[in-house]
Amino acid sequence: MGTALVYHEDMTATRLLWDDPECEIERPERLTAALDRLRQRGLEQRCLRLSAREASKEELGLVHSPEYVSLVRKTQVLGEEELQALSGQFDAIYFHPSTFHCARLAAGAGLQLVDAVLTGAVQNGLALVRPPGHHSQRAAANGFCVFNNVAIAAAHAKQKHGLHRILIVDWDVHHGQGIQYLFEDDPSVLYFSWHRYEHGRFWPFLRESDADAVGRGQGLGFTVNLPWNQVGMGNADYVAAFLHLLLPLAFEFDPELVLVSAGFDSAIGDPEGQMQATPECFAHLTHLLQVLAGGRVCAMLEGGYHLESLAESVCMTVQALLGDPAPPLSGLMVPCQSALESIQSARAAQAPYWKSLQLQGQCGQVLGCRIPPQAPCSGYDSELSLDVTPVPTSPSTHSPEGRPPPLLPGGPTCKAAAPAPAPSSLLDQLCLCPAPSVRTTVALTAPDITLVLPPDVIQQEGSALREETEAWARPHESLVREEALTALGKLLYLLDGMLDGQVNSGIAATPASAAAATLDVAIQRGLSHGAQRLLCVALGQLDRPPDLAHDGRTLWLNIGGKEAAALSMFHVATPLPVMTGGFLSCILGLVLPLAYGFQPDLVLVALGPGHGLQGPHAALLAAMLRGLAGGRVLALLEEDSTPQLAGILARVLRGEAPPSLGPSSVASPEDVQALMYLRGQLEPQWKMLQVRLIAEGPLPWGPALPQRSVGRAGQVSAENQLQCRRPAARLLPAPPPVVPSSPGGLKSAKVGAFTPQK
Repeated sequence: MGTALVYHEDMTATRLLWDDPECEIERPERLTAALDRLRQRGLEQRCLRLSAREASKEELGLVHSPEYVSLVRKTQVLGEEELQALSGQFDAIYFHPSTFHCARLAAGAGLQLVDAVLTGAVQNGLALVRPPGHHSQRAAANGFCVFNNVAIAAAHAKQKHGLHRILIVDWDVHHGQGIQYLFEDDPSVLYFSWHRYEHGRFWPFLRESDADAVGRGQGLGFTVNLPWNQVGMGNADYVAAFLHLLLPLAFEFDPELVLVSAGFDSAIGDPEGQMQATPECFAHLTHLLQVLAGGRVCAMLEGGYHLESLAESVCMTVQALLGDPAPPLSGLMVPCQSALESIQSARAAQAPYWKSLQLQGQCGQVLGCRIPPQAPCSGYDSELSLDVTPVPTSPSTHSPEGRPPPLLPGGPTCKAAAPAPAPSSLLDQLCLCPAPSVRTTVALTAPDITLVLPPDVIQQEGSALREETEAWARPHESLVREEALTALGKLLYLLDGMLDGQVNSGIAATPASAAAATLDVAIQRGLSHGAQRLLCVALGQLDRPPDLAHDGRTLWLNIGGKEAAALSMFHVATPLPVMTGGFLSCILGLVLPLAYGFQPDLVLVALGPGHGLQGPHAALLAAMLRGLAGGRVLALLEEDSTPQLAGILARVLRGEAPPSLGPSSVASPEDVQALMYLRGQLEPQWKMLQVRLIAEGPLPWGPALPQRSVGRAGQVSAENQLQCRRPAARLLPAPPPVVPSSPGGLKSAKVGAFTPQK
């Protein structure tokens, strides 16, 4: 249905008329820089452009008092001295004769966007607006904000469109206390905000910005605050916050609409936030939100004061809304200890109100049942050599980005995080590769006339050369039959197109009897033709190929095994969860943290015999994995799969939202036990799995900040700032000697396995 971009050039009119160091960063160039970059990237042209309208008096009155609206209206006729005097009555505010007009346009832009999305005219969109809104309160301007654009949009969606569940995600670096105050007793609005807090020593200096502020009355549990107590939070910290806090609550809440207070002062380079998240991180955050509410996501600009970082972050957000694959994240995916502390605190504060958090106790103890003592996963099989030598980093013709592979957490190549490079150098390195002209291809041996595909999804006609296909099939008896050989040829042709950058994602079919062998060939072909890190998520009765090298280039995750087992840090199995809540917990708490920690450049999703997934569940898994590897995801299905399954996977792989799973059920005790067991085994190597601190001696951060009283623009001196520090990655011990069991074979032993108690 498309993406809307709502804007009006008049919103650049309001500007500061006097000297005020606190307010001078909120300037018209914020909009023009973002819009110019969207045009340079060709993104504006791909959107449905809507010209913002002014919000009416009645619409402003949905959240603001008549007296306050009247006060702002009067600024149109005030002189400079009167404007300055009135501005001084509020915190971090300046008024201009054009402020009332601009603020009405900003609020109206959000209303237009919500109407367009909820009437089906578009799927999602961005309102590029100023002044921002999330600090504005019922009768007070605050923090550059005049009217609360997002709050007005939420109230409008409830009143005009009859919505009952709205999620507001505020990723601005400042706490949106205005939104919190307006909805803190309203259970129809779930408000999530992360913000620079520093134990109350950062603007707006509010006690109610801390994690234990969870709402009032009927709204208890519907306000979620994640306070950052150090600067320097990066990509890993932001993604971990989504996976371990926001998304579990959001799926349980099951919103009908997602509103984003999209402040980009939480991005690298911004003088307000002093964080380290790179612009591509916002593509990933947007992508993760698009699996909610049928993809109905409305983002509205809030802060963002480093023009280059702001412009790039806006582009990344719009690219994700358009359905383009998210670029790979840069940097080691290891959340810092302060971030883990904040996430743990917020989860503890919310646990009394959310079933998705209640069953998950500390790793190693679930529901009063002790996990059997096992040696933690050491990164290699106890009798199996594991060579995690870095993969060569020379650019490949099959890797469009030509980027080096990420370092693996816990491997011998991992080192403590180095000092962050300058923002300008990171922004210069940002790779905005155009999406392939063909997003998704379906390769079936016998096309089904009942298969309904989107117009831009191609049904592949080509196949690999016969001699090449036979050479790959020769080691596998199940591939000698003609139908299996034909399917393999089509898969090889599709896979080469993906690795060459001609196709972004694809779906291939194979006979059920040849599923394991076909998957083996797909893995070997991918690794030998340019893939440096390959993630394989195998569902059903599919075992890890015995001849697959243990070199750290492949992460094998089987969902559907008989027991939860961490055979190595690169070989994990878990039973298929029996409840939807357990399935969501498995994706958010195991699959995606492992995937983001591994940072693959190719993802294989194999639905093998007995996979047990219904279409919506398979679509959700594929949609969320699409955020990895630049969207290069190949789904392997059995030939007797329903056409509906192939069709729904094709739609999500091209960027559409997966169908809703409905209200989330509670995970079964067995599902929780399996998840907690695996997390406990794998946490030492895969830091993205952590949701709590693991005590390993004194905490590495410095003393608390001295108490200060400064305005919004006041900054803590460099020597007193708490910089987010990453824990040093643990080094794996040297692998034991190889113990041959037979010519050309190796003995394999489980490091840890656990069968859930019934």
